Amino acid sequence: MFATWQLDPFSVAAVVVLAVGYAWCYRRARNAGRPVGAARAGCFWVGMAVWVLATMSAVGVYAYVLFWVRALQVLLLLYVVPLFVAQGKPVTVLRDAVGPAGRARVDRLLATPVARLLAHPATTSLGLLATPWLLYLTPWYTAALDNDWVGGLTRILLVALGFGYFYARLQEDPVPHRYPQLMSLLISVAEALGDGVLGLVLWQGSLIGVAYYAALQRSWGPDQRLDQTIGAGVLWILGDVVGLPFVLLLMRALSRDEKAHAVEVDAELDRAEVDEAQEAQPSGLWWENDPQLRERFRRG
Repeated sequence: MFATWQLDPFSVAAVVVLAVGYAWCYRRARNAGRPVGAARAGCFWVGMAVWVLATMSAVGVYAYVLFWVRALQVLLLLYVVPLFVAQGKPVTVLRDAVGPAGRARVDRLLATPVARLLAHPATTSLGLLATPWLLYLTPWYTAALDNDWVGGLTRILLVALGFGYFYARLQEDPVPHRYPQLMSLLISVAEALGDGVLGLVLWQGSLIGVAYYAALQRSWGPDQRLDQTIGAGVLWILGDVVGLPFVLLLMRALSRDEKAHAVEVDAELDRAEVDEAQEAQPSGLWWENDPQLRERFRRG
């Protein structure tokens, strides 16, 4: 488990590009006096480390041999890595690094209809929910194991889809449009049901990748049925455990939004009271407010 490693060129390329880009942007933003904070940056680097472990450690090696390890890898790439990367606020770091002109270009890009559609919580949630179903219940699963290009691009795609999901749902970074976090909580309930159904299908359904795993001629470890049952449990139970921090973050964001809304309501009420007080004050010249003087001047 600790001595087995492999080189994944696709993951190496993606991690190096993202790490170098984030480090450069973070340094520029810090020099400009707009850092996101060491804790946020630390989350990003944790995400990169988990990506390396999921693809190049024993997890990455045995993902080609055992169904349940493959399920663990998918879980790490689709949920854990993107969650930490999203907490690193990469869009904010990029905006702070490119200066006023660059920030204006980023904001214009986020304001486009395409960006609003792609970053909508419903769109990203549908993509994240549909991806495991498509991966496990179509030839995509065995193709990603047999073909290096398909497998490498699949791993990158899982991280990209997961990041889009957490980016749109948590809204820690600038987004095309901010939606109420209550919507995210309701979507999370539907997602939990969808994940549970997929776990049941993998647990009780037909075997996946029968020809691929039979060709390995593995004489150790669980048989294919037990292997797939463990994998179903990893996706279902461990997936819910991994999703708990996300739900807590949603609750915190919901509380933050409620406090901000309360402040806006209080300010609006204060402005309304000031307006009513101004309307209640007498207007005009001082003698116009005295009935006798007002009548006298009118007769004059």
